Amino acid sequence: MAAKSEQITVVGRRKCAVARVRMVPGTGQFTINRRTFEDFFPSATVRGYVTQPLMITGTTGSFDFQVTMAGGGIVGQAGALRHGIARALETSNPEFRTVLKQSGMITRDSRVKERKKPGQPGARKRFQFSKR
Repeated sequence: MAAKSEQITVVGRRKCAVARVRMVPGTGQFTINRRTFEDFFPSATVRGYVTQPLMITGTTGSFDFQVTMAGGGIVGQAGALRHGIARALETSNPEFRTVLKQSGMITRDSRVKERKKPGQPGARKRFQFSKR
């Protein structure tokens, strides 16, 4: 187990979003791009999604998080932060790995938007076919 006084720095990713997460022992404070957790994620649903790794491992209120977010939208950033928190918890205590892995939080969700192809209006959409 990592020493209590040291900080853990990890990176979480989802879609185009990247979250650099710094975890230190504390009281459960989140600072995301110098804003509060409630200010950055106004939706309670998204906040619950982000804090799932803490609830599963029973460490809610045990650590403070300082996060730098870049890229993506709200859902992608929430997924990146969730991935980063799970990786930080795994680094702090390797016993959490089995619980987090079974919940699918350690694995990076690698789905990204498919690129638009030339000669088409979108990634998969085709122009209307006309025989004559």
